[in-house]
Amino acid sequence: MTRIKDFALPDLGEGLVEGDILKWLVSVGDTVTQNQPIVEVETAKAAVEIPAKWPGQVTAIHCSEGDTVAVGTPIISIDTDPGAGPVPSAAALAAVDVAGDAPVEPGMTGSPAPNAVLVGYGPRAGAVKRRPRSSAVAPAAAPVSAAPVSVAPAPVVVSQASVAVLAKPPVRKLAKDLGVDLTTITGTGPAGSISRADVLGAQAVPSVTPAIDETAREQRIPVKGVRKLTAENMVASAFTAPHVSVFNTVDVTRGMRALARLREQREWRDVRISPLLLVAKAVLTALKRHPMINSSWAGNEIVVKNYVNLGIAAATDRGLIVPNIKDAQAMRLRELADAMNALVSTAKTGKTTPADMSGGTFTITNVGVFGVDTGTPILPPGEAAILAVGSIRDAAWAHKGKIKVRQITTLSLSFDHRIIDGEQGSKFLHDVSGFLSDPEAALLSWT
Repeated sequence: MTRIKDFALPDLGEGLVEGDILKWLVSVGDTVTQNQPIVEVETAKAAVEIPAKWPGQVTAIHCSEGDTVAVGTPIISIDTDPGAGPVPSAAALAAVDVAGDAPVEPGMTGSPAPNAVLVGYGPRAGAVKRRPRSSAVAPAAAPVSAAPVSVAPAPVVVSQASVAVLAKPPVRKLAKDLGVDLTTITGTGPAGSISRADVLGAQAVPSVTPAIDETAREQRIPVKGVRKLTAENMVASAFTAPHVSVFNTVDVTRGMRALARLREQREWRDVRISPLLLVAKAVLTALKRHPMINSSWAGNEIVVKNYVNLGIAAATDRGLIVPNIKDAQAMRLRELADAMNALVSTAKTGKTTPADMSGGTFTITNVGVFGVDTGTPILPPGEAAILAVGSIRDAAWAHKGKIKVRQITTLSLSFDHRIIDGEQGSKFLHDVSGFLSDPEAALLSWT
């Protein structure tokens, strides 16, 4: 078994078919341990670190940062026995190839390896086939009799194209697309194979730069990863679920005072507390009174959830993501605060896992952090409602028969009109508003 092992991009969950290489955490020549993070990859769900499958020394990195790679494509090669001496050179492997009795690195073409198997994947019938060897000797004009004859060996003409070149099919395609002759490249990969980086390094640079750069006035941003999935989900949701939105402007002065008193408690002094915590508690409390809000459309039936996976929309450098807090309905206020802080912290570092973003049942989006009053959010797929919270601002407000300066916010609830009618949606939003306007009274009277 070859000591050089190719590690292919694994399926990172839920049938994802590709990922974008964000950052390599190792370099060629580095020694790695088993399960050591080696690369950061962004999928349509999240950015995750992938660990090494084997200990050893990195011999080649096949993908560059920014590349989009299909699941199952080798991304790195590791020498699992670096102490066993140098890896055989390409010339040595080519010599063995002529003898026809030894395979080369799995996945390479231009060499034998009839039983090559990518690490972690079963053999594919016919995936690697030996092409018939071509000969420079002209075919005989007539059949030769079976009688013993003495024939002088014909001279063999070796062309440059017939020289053994070790390269994987994607590398060969890249070279073809770029017009690079593989026979002119000295490979730096396993066993002297030619890597993607080798091809890119040999790419011809145009000698004349165009006088006018038509792209200088524009910027093209590839739509992929989280942004691509978000776009697809939003389009699917917008044109599948009939959206309805209702609004309410609320005096949250008492709610903000309650938060201020909470911050003064000794056990809460080291905890980050924001108005979003109060909103989350209001939603969880109101969902108990209106369970249809926490449901989903399933064609011939409506699925009402007896649990709440509370989604919190988070804006990140890679686009909008909506991780959720599992079973939030069972949490005490302090547990909820800790879970929300952990969720936000993880999202900011780009380490949110696909599991943390799946299975949501109700979502809160805080557009107020951007200084806007409210909005009409689109439902996350599979959810029946989403609440938008606007900025909390001082405003002139009628209070106890007088005009006073109060802290005001505007709430917006978008919901699936197949499941929730106007009365249900309005009553739910009214209860959330009532909790925020006087949380202590709501807790005493609703529970």
